[in-house]
Amino acid sequence: MAAGILAAGLVLSTMIGVWGMTQVKQADQTIVVTGSAKKRITSDKVIWKAGISFQAPRLQDAYVALRVNMPRVRSYLLSKGVKPGEIKLSAIESQTITARGPNGEDTGRLSGFSLKQSIEVRSNDVARVEKLSREATELINQGILLESYPPQYVYTKLADVKQSMLAEAAKDAKARAEKVAASVGSRIGGVRSARMGVLQITPADSNDVSDSGMNDTSSVDKDITSVVSVTFAVR
Repeated sequence: MAAGILAAGLVLSTMIGVWGMTQVKQADQTIVVTGSAKKRITSDKVIWKAGISFQAPRLQDAYVALRVNMPRVRSYLLSKGVKPGEIKLSAIESQTITARGPNGEDTGRLSGFSLKQSIEVRSNDVARVEKLSREATELINQGILLESYPPQYVYTKLADVKQSMLAEAAKDAKARAEKVAASVGSRIGGVRSARMGVLQITPADSNDVSDSGMNDTSSVDKDITSVVSVTFAVR
């Protein structure tokens, strides 16, 4: 009789223990969802760089050619609507040129000098400078060896957009969590934790992503995507 009572007590204790563990587990149930938001933005600033270079047997001759032609380049830019304050000149770079042998080998013998100076245009008139970057090779017809680089397009209001994008991504995460919880007859509770993902700024309609984030400067129109991972309690 005593043995039976003891066995029953053990079974009851085990049932209570299991029930208690189940309740704790349910109370700690969570759901982790990822929300995202995407927005199309248009660059409001452009940075365009170009350079001119001249070679001559004597350093002085190369310098004179550069000094004469850089003002011509500047005048050309002004004629295209670029403002004086948007133009910046770099320091002059110099390089020695050595003669080559019959098989293309470097003889080490000095044959001349090469001078190069870069010019940079920073403007909020994106369309104007974009067009200028394509047309600036007209200077080659004037005997000026111009090397033009692809423009860089920047969106300066990124900090403002980032805050609203993260808020939209969080709303999306909540909506997803509510749908998942409802599908199993539950409801979501409070936020247990939230983690912001990296920001992806890609060319418009691009599917490119990077684990460390992207910041495209090659295109005028871009897509900005923000991602937030949120852990909700489930009840």
